[in-house]
Amino acid sequence: MTRQRLDAAPGSTSTLRTANQHRVLDVLRGLGVVDPAVAGEDVDALPAEYTQAELARTTGLAPATVSNILRDLSSAGLVAIAPGSGRRGSSVRLAETAGVVAGVDFGHSHVAVAVGDLAGRLLHEERRPLHSGLDHRAALDCAHEMLLGMLPGGPTLRTVGLGLPAPVTADVVQSSAILPSWVGVNARTAAEQVFGATALVENDANLGALAEHRRGVGRGHRSSVFVKISSGVGAGVVIRNELFRGAHGSAGEIGHLTLDEQGPLCRCGSRGCLEAYTSIGTVQSMMGGQLPGAVIEEIVDAALAGNVAAQRAFEDVGLHLGWGLASIVNLLDPDIVVVGGDMARAGELVLEPARVGLRRHALDAAALTPVLASELGNRASLVGAVIVAAERTELIAPA
Repeated sequence: MTRQRLDAAPGSTSTLRTANQHRVLDVLRGLGVVDPAVAGEDVDALPAEYTQAELARTTGLAPATVSNILRDLSSAGLVAIAPGSGRRGSSVRLAETAGVVAGVDFGHSHVAVAVGDLAGRLLHEERRPLHSGLDHRAALDCAHEMLLGMLPGGPTLRTVGLGLPAPVTADVVQSSAILPSWVGVNARTAAEQVFGATALVENDANLGALAEHRRGVGRGHRSSVFVKISSGVGAGVVIRNELFRGAHGSAGEIGHLTLDEQGPLCRCGSRGCLEAYTSIGTVQSMMGGQLPGAVIEEIVDAALAGNVAAQRAFEDVGLHLGWGLASIVNLLDPDIVVVGGDMARAGELVLEPARVGLRRHALDAAALTPVLASELGNRASLVGAVIVAAERTELIAPA
């Protein structure tokens, strides 16, 4: 494991001391030590414990400075120091009293909740069905109840990352298409009232993109596009290892690219949108005559068992998806495209025709952009919510 030395931070005595405390904590949290997207490593591969000598080498701080910092951080309940054995010195790790973070992922008909440590590692998680028309406060209360079941009198909850399947601008939900009761709601304020902790709100596709880039199939790439196909279709874009949100937070709404102005009516009011050809509901409608009421898993099973109508339904989805992806890769030229959400359960039934559609409509080298299945599956947005919560949790107030 290669650990990169961190540059020194200049400033006044108090500012420098606080900055150095952050440097030590960031190493223990797996932040700022390696770039997972470039190194091909993730936080789960980083050590949970360091010796004081290792902390000094990694941070570039003097051993005496590290010793003083650890004494202060230990007194504050942020780190735990255990005596070493043999030639190995005392080991240092984040203390349980430093707290935890949570991730909450709302979908059209589900809520998933996870508890994570301050390095973004998931410790516990649960997923439940949820009625699509449930009031936003009732939905948050359900998530809070799930979270309390994971934290019975446990460590302090520092931050909650909240993922929603809708465009979010200044923490306000902009679209009623997937979650009708959330439109116009300041999701951050509502979540903070329920959870009693700082909340961070993000589009679920963005969270999925971040998770796949850091912990999934996107590791080792500087740019990627994550396409989430479930009840709706959206994308998260990572450029130079950073999420690209756009001027108003709505970058990645590829579900409403127009493929055919005379095509089927979309829920957005337009015609021929990519979503109208590729969503889960579209597949269910196509198979309604043969498999009435079937969920996506049942349709996938039917296709794998040789049902030619189900196979054709997924082929149609894949071809249209490829046509939409061609616009994305022609514009952004990402390293890879990752397909996630419920549609990813279909695997190569969708991915191979998507590659065919991409090759037909993309230009030159962009036509060869790999189109891969999500490694994290339907957990991607939840994992991303925990990562965001962990990385944006401040343990020490600025000097």
